[in-house]
Amino acid sequence: MTSEQYSYDLRMPKERVAVLIGKAGSVKRELEVYTHTKILVDSKEGDVLITGEDALSLFSAREIIKAIARGFNPDIAKLLFNQSYLFESINIKDYAKTKNEELRLKGRIIGQEGKSRRVIEELTECYLCVYGKTISMIGEIEKLPLVRRALEMLLSGSPHSTVFHWLERQRGRQKRLDTFDNKISS
Repeated sequence: MTSEQYSYDLRMPKERVAVLIGKAGSVKRELEVYTHTKILVDSKEGDVLITGEDALSLFSAREIIKAIARGFNPDIAKLLFNQSYLFESINIKDYAKTKNEELRLKGRIIGQEGKSRRVIEELTECYLCVYGKTISMIGEIEKLPLVRRALEMLLSGSPHSTVFHWLERQRGRQKRLDTFDNKISS
């Protein structure tokens, strides 16, 4: 009986290929071992081929590689091994008409010396990466909609203070729900 092979073809920025491979191939090898996949990388073109027999493991490998391609450190991208974490991206071009507007919006998300990004990460307990024309997120399934909404608010022009206050209220609401759930289950 033969097992079925699955595969994904991906393209990644050439400057991110070395990060995927890692020192002496360590990142790529760890990813292959953990997901039971084979990863072929064309470092000149940025093409990546992932093959394997388990569709779920293949999906995990693909998401981790996409996260690395979008600028995440491999250690953060590896959070995606956990089924309760997801990776998502927003294309800045959906909100900007010109290159100057793209730069301005990236600046709004990052903030002065990275402050805005840091505050959003702290309030949502998610990771953000602004790279190229995308803003990418890694976080727990139930927290990603909050960070996505906060980013969309900033990209649409909402003041930072409005977004941060909204996130604080959401976090307070979630803490109250968690406390209530704990009382019920006790």
